[in-house]
Amino acid sequence: MNTLALCIPAYNAEAFLPRLLQSAKDQIIPFDEILVYNDCSTDKTALVAAQYGVTLLNGNINKGCSYGKNQLAAHSTCKWLHFHDADDDLLPDFTEKVHKRLKANADKYDVLLLNFNYVDSETGNLLGTANHNITELHTDALKYAISNKIVNFGVYKRQAFLDARGFDLDPDVLYNEDNALHQRLAKYGLKFDYLPEITGINYRYNSSMSSSNRLKCIKAQYYVLKKTAATHGKIYPKELADQLYACTPLFAAESDWLYVKKALKLCAQLGNDYTVNGGRLFKFLTFLHPFAAVWLREQMIRLFKPHLRKHA
Repeated sequence: MNTLALCIPAYNAEAFLPRLLQSAKDQIIPFDEILVYNDCSTDKTALVAAQYGVTLLNGNINKGCSYGKNQLAAHSTCKWLHFHDADDDLLPDFTEKVHKRLKANADKYDVLLLNFNYVDSETGNLLGTANHNITELHTDALKYAISNKIVNFGVYKRQAFLDARGFDLDPDVLYNEDNALHQRLAKYGLKFDYLPEITGINYRYNSSMSSSNRLKCIKAQYYVLKKTAATHGKIYPKELADQLYACTPLFAAESDWLYVKKALKLCAQLGNDYTVNGGRLFKFLTFLHPFAAVWLREQMIRLFKPHLRKHA
């Protein structure tokens, strides 16, 4: 039987939890379990969760969402887990669509990625959807996880998730834990599927952890790629180098030239087989001296398009 748990890591989430928990309670097919991990909140998160009658886990020390999700997985008794941020939402037919897909494919796959609407929290404007490539996921999940951002919006076979050790608790990958998770699961051989129908809403908040910690997120991505390069660099040198090289202008925009050098050094160890976009002169300079090319491009942006660097 494909039992399904809703697992919610929560820190100071009293303003958002009622919306999510009510949408969970209103599902056409009920969740078999709803669990909330209260990560030492200083507001009424625990009280709100208790009012909705969910299984409440209270942490003693604030350890972050990755730790909280692993705790939720450890305490659940369901076959399948869905982790959901407290400030996002579910559509009314979430469980109906998920159960239909699991009924058809649960014996073939361990991870079911879900589609969602990415919505601006202030304007309500639709910013995009997940739109994963199911053919590429089925063909080579790790290659796909390296080359594409996969948000933690999916359903995971609990035992397979636990066998793969769940979310990586390494502080270096904390701000890119979703990429770290899916690359880890793929390395362990878990099979990925995808449900293209929209099942939830992922809100963009200007004050979110990623928006408020841009440089930390880029560094975390570097460390996620570095870990995968250490284990699978000979298998996916171009895919890894492409993603590492894509980090260099982001580091440059934050004036972190040390990490520009780190990313380029790892690219070189992988064979420098990365895609360079730009004119012939820039490509030629990149061939001669990659760091100088990145540095010069950043100086040109700051000189001629300073509005692009107002955040720095």
